[in-house]
Amino acid sequence: MAFSKKTLIFTLLCFILIQELEIYNGNQHMVAAEQIDCNGKCSYRCSKASRQKICMRACNDCCQICNCVPPGTSGNRDMCPCYASITTHGGKLKCP
Repeated sequence: MAFSKKTLIFTLLCFILIQELEIYNGNQHMVAAEQIDCNGKCSYRCSKASRQKICMRACNDCCQICNCVPPGTSGNRDMCPCYASITTHGGKLKCP
């Protein structure tokens, strides 16, 4: 089974590219993004909600997924696109 020089060089370059992009599953050097304080951010986000327990549960779920909570007590969804795009099974926005 003979490989040409071009095939070997191409394979080597692909391997290096995968290493650089950290796509390789065996890479143990990936650094996780710092997790924000979801409870603190959601407490403020839900402080004016009429149903605070439901708001806190939804907000914490979304924060755990996105690691982001928009500033303020409502609106500002453009500051956190992931948070703003999560929907329920019924198609309604999940995150307060």
